[in-house]
Amino acid sequence: MTPFLYTFVNREQISDMLKAFHACVGLTIQVIDDTGAILESQGSSTAYCKLFHPYLPPGETCGQLHSRAGKWAMELGETYIFSCHANLNHIAFPLINKNTLLGSVLVGPFLMEEPDSLLISDLSERYPIPANALLELYEESHSIPVVPPAKVTQISKLLSYMFSSLIADSHQEFVLRQEKLHQQARISESIQNYKSYYPSRKPEYPYEKEKELITKLRIGNVAQAKALLNDLLGYVFFAEGKNLDVIKARAIELCSLLSRAAIEGGATNDVILKMNNQFLNTLNGIQDLDELCYSLQEILEAFTANMFESIPDKHHDVVRKAIIYISRTFSENITLEDVANHVHLNPAYFSTMFKQSTGSSFREYLNMVRIEESKRLLANTDYGIADIAAATGFEDQSYFARVFKKYTGFTPRQYRQ
Repeated sequence: MTPFLYTFVNREQISDMLKAFHACVGLTIQVIDDTGAILESQGSSTAYCKLFHPYLPPGETCGQLHSRAGKWAMELGETYIFSCHANLNHIAFPLINKNTLLGSVLVGPFLMEEPDSLLISDLSERYPIPANALLELYEESHSIPVVPPAKVTQISKLLSYMFSSLIADSHQEFVLRQEKLHQQARISESIQNYKSYYPSRKPEYPYEKEKELITKLRIGNVAQAKALLNDLLGYVFFAEGKNLDVIKARAIELCSLLSRAAIEGGATNDVILKMNNQFLNTLNGIQDLDELCYSLQEILEAFTANMFESIPDKHHDVVRKAIIYISRTFSENITLEDVANHVHLNPAYFSTMFKQSTGSSFREYLNMVRIEESKRLLANTDYGIADIAAATGFEDQSYFARVFKKYTGFTPRQYRQ
């Protein structure tokens, strides 16, 4: 019967890959199925392993340990370096399809330093091995390949490069798992920071970080926007606990915030609204907090990408540079000439190009950015209206009120109520 793994992988291809790896690296390499059974192998087994085999713990086999190592590698989202019962090192790389472990690539055994008496004395303490067998093991240990730790790291990377795309969807799922683990680590770090700084009370919501998140999204800095999103999620977990319904409510608020920022940044209104609705529909079916956090990160990336896709290719870089500049300086007394100079264009030409690309004149776009920021300040702070007008770049309160009503249909005071 054909092993299930070979319904996804070409047997000849994987055999050739094992031969190439063994010829170049010199270590034994195997492909095992999900139970640990060997399907393909390059390199011989060691006399050391054969000598040790009779002393394995009752009910334990090497195959079972290797199978568990593949599962651990899948959970980690990366290659897994481990030591077996006999104190020999191995590297496991998971072969995954649709979040299911089909098998693993196993490299080893090897040592990471020259064998000495400690290797054998440790075995004598853990297993009932006779003295003569221990002496034989010590002699055979010198025939085991020694690979320095730095080289082991590089071999682990080589395994990833060679085998991550072997199965359809495997590489994508592997990367996805790593990204999720990275995000959860950042959120956990944020939670610990809040616990350290506020051991006995809940801090106020970090609106400054929210403002910075909007700025990073507007200028297309995805990496820093993700970091700020994860910090905000860390605050939510710290302040609200792990109540799924509460976290979902916060996620909806953050999604609404991100969608507005994307539209301000030039994204197509109807596309963003459709993406927002799709996210909300997806949100209803999510029952896992990690999945919820990652979905928010995905929608952030999608909003950012769409924000710049709507700009014609011909003017993409120039308009993007102008939008970034406006996002950074909208609270100042900036003019069309200032932005045109920043992108090294004639003001009249820049004005025409900007409107063709974004659908708004420079003044309309600038006011829209300023009004969106003022809405955030009105809703989330107790700053006076005059202070908010000044903070968002309006010269006086009355002009701010007129522009605000034009864009929202409300006066600033009505909007705040």
